[in-house]
Amino acid sequence: MASTSFLQVLIALICLVLLCERSCLASRQSSPQSITEKQGIGECDLQRVNPLEPAHRIQHEAGYSEIWDPTSRELQCAGIDATRHVIENRGLFVPSYNNAPMLIIVVQGHGILGAVFPGCPETFQSFHPTEKEGGDSRGPDQTFRDRHQKVHFIRQGDVIALPAGIVHWAYNEATEKLVLLVIHDLSNRENQLDQNLRRYFLGGNQKGDEETWAVGSKNLLWNNVFQPLDPQFLGRASGVNSEIIKKLQSENDFRGYMVRVRDGLRLVRPSSEEPRPPRPLLDNGYEETLCTVRIKENLLNPERADIYTSRGGTVSTLNSYNLPILRKLQLSANREYLYPNAMIVPEWNNNAHSISYVTRGSGRLQVGGSSKSTVYDGDVRQGQLFIIPQNYVYLKQAGPQGLELYTVKTNDRAKATALVGRTSVIRAVPLDVWINVFQLTQDEARSLKYNREEITVLGPELPKPQPEGGGYYPWSIVA
Repeated sequence: MASTSFLQVLIALICLVLLCERSCLASRQSSPQSITEKQGIGECDLQRVNPLEPAHRIQHEAGYSEIWDPTSRELQCAGIDATRHVIENRGLFVPSYNNAPMLIIVVQGHGILGAVFPGCPETFQSFHPTEKEGGDSRGPDQTFRDRHQKVHFIRQGDVIALPAGIVHWAYNEATEKLVLLVIHDLSNRENQLDQNLRRYFLGGNQKGDEETWAVGSKNLLWNNVFQPLDPQFLGRASGVNSEIIKKLQSENDFRGYMVRVRDGLRLVRPSSEEPRPPRPLLDNGYEETLCTVRIKENLLNPERADIYTSRGGTVSTLNSYNLPILRKLQLSANREYLYPNAMIVPEWNNNAHSISYVTRGSGRLQVGGSSKSTVYDGDVRQGQLFIIPQNYVYLKQAGPQGLELYTVKTNDRAKATALVGRTSVIRAVPLDVWINVFQLTQDEARSLKYNREEITVLGPELPKPQPEGGGYYPWSIVA
């Protein structure tokens, strides 16, 4: 009896230990959700959504950065951070990396962008005399030899995708300013830290006092990665003298993080980018290898448009089908160009938040939330950013000068459902359903279902009503 009782107690203790371990393991797995899945984002049951202007400006030697308030309810809902960089002629944006994947939209100008992928070879090499910017040839005794990873020529309309932790830099070799809009997805699973954007610079220094680097209730976390390191320790590791280490740490250099290149930047590069032949879309994530991955696509060319309406405008879409790196980033983008008074059909985002930036013109935006009242009904204009949460129905109409905007969505295969038009939910549901739901006559239901033949973009005038009976309408993306 004693042995049986002891055995029962032993089994009970073993079960209790196993149960505790399982409970502790479950709590550890469920607590840091940012490691295994997309992080939780802010409260999105918004009763008001407003277009946003930059809240703060940081001046550098060769340009300035404008930052939207990261504490705004709209940005916290979408889990993003937004910055606009304006780089002047011969301005170099210091190499940096950050804790979240990003999409860069070239709003204006053209220049050069570098992106460093760890472990990849230096495929751009020069063993001949180079030329100074402007064409002045250097003599044999001034031969400049270098090799580095590929540099990218960027221009207005480009969308560039970069994963978290990738060192990148930009240079403006043109006379006009280079304007870059940068959207960071802080809620992405690649961000293992918190909901604060942290930018780590390989050079440069803060310009101004601490108040200069405060946006709302948060301080900008922009820092030179060399400054906290011990100079002697860093010198031994890098094999250079103390004078060079002082320059790396930039303690007395207050030019900010955009510095002016006095004589122009010398780079190894081909004379111009050759046109790329059409390539099949791959479905295995990256093309070839990480070192040759394509990171940019231009959405400005009208021939690139996915949807075109002769009376309304164009829509160009960028997702992981046509830029595979976006699958890793879980982001997508599009460009909408609307002619004066044209509209986008009322729709909602099925599986993403959308972040839109107006690059030209103005228009009207109306957004409906989860209550009976609209969360926004008013104008949007050039330079403003607005957030539309997932499932909120919205309508957009261009003003008298037209409307151009770029939109970033927090899903690499974002989907939207239209309320009206040829591919809408109204069209997809049987006629008799709407007759009973809305208490319509048959003629009214037919008018509701078949009066709009466009797909996404509506012209400024209503088309003529279709004859009763609906009928068959051949597929076309041209209205």
